[in-house]
Amino acid sequence: MDRYERILSLHRTLKHARYPVTVARLQDELGCSRATVYRDLAFLRDALMAPIVGDGEAGFRYDTDEGGRFELPGLWLSSDELHALLAAQQLLSRSGGGVLSNALAPLQQRIEKLLDEHAAGKQWPVERVRVIPHHSRKMDEQAFRFVCSAVLERKQLSFEYRARSTDERTRRTVSPQRVTHYRGNWYLDAWDHDRDGLRSFSVDRISGARVLDAAARDIDEAELDRHLAGSYGIFSGEPKGWATILFNARAARWVADEHWHSQQQGRYLSDGSYELKVPYSAARELLMDVLHYGADATIVEPPSLREQARSLLALALSNYERD
Repeated sequence: MDRYERILSLHRTLKHARYPVTVARLQDELGCSRATVYRDLAFLRDALMAPIVGDGEAGFRYDTDEGGRFELPGLWLSSDELHALLAAQQLLSRSGGGVLSNALAPLQQRIEKLLDEHAAGKQWPVERVRVIPHHSRKMDEQAFRFVCSAVLERKQLSFEYRARSTDERTRRTVSPQRVTHYRGNWYLDAWDHDRDGLRSFSVDRISGARVLDAAARDIDEAELDRHLAGSYGIFSGEPKGWATILFNARAARWVADEHWHSQQQGRYLSDGSYELKVPYSAARELLMDVLHYGADATIVEPPSLREQARSLLALALSNYERD
């Protein structure tokens, strides 16, 4: 542990200590000699103005009245925190298809400067942190900014929306509730004033966005979760039923560790297969995810969902039977 990390660790130990901490314990935690502990205590008290009280016999701690308010000047990060920051920096710079690039450029520069300052001349092997976008969509950065601004400023938002399923263009006025990042893409959860209900909009299908002066209508978090997170998938709605999917033993090793829904129920069966139950409303997304497993997954219930899967598989097979 270098001096920088020792000072940071010493500060955190003293700040959270309810009773004086002995020099022997500080030696053990910091991995240094008794003399080094005293030098670090002196630096923390005299140079950084830390409210240290105590002595070598009884131990040291922060003054009860001032300790809760004292923080180290500037930004102090441990090696683990720096490594996590490096990974986050790579995530910011390599994901999102560039939609956040301009807005985050100043922040990214500050992160890079911070990493350089604490690297002591060492080059960070950033190429060993890989972020591979998957099925992400192109998005209008200006539209994304307007959406985020309306959500945070609690203002109504007007925009043109082009539905992916029908390609229909409509003008919508909404009260934004929150933005959601789901499977590499951004969605806006909002109260649609024209439809008089909660809706989710894919941000990449939004254009001509304008933040209005009118205040947004606030929807209770419980109602948002009940309507938008109650069933499987991003466009869920309130659940209409439960789906039971059976995965064979080969797929079970993966599915048992996957998060499909907050209310999912799963169990291993005696033959090594895995039974998963999830609430659902709209079947489309659930069917796509189940069919992704091919012959390793079978929808057991309800019969209507099972029949939909059978029809989709038959249509897919027909594409390969043509001359």
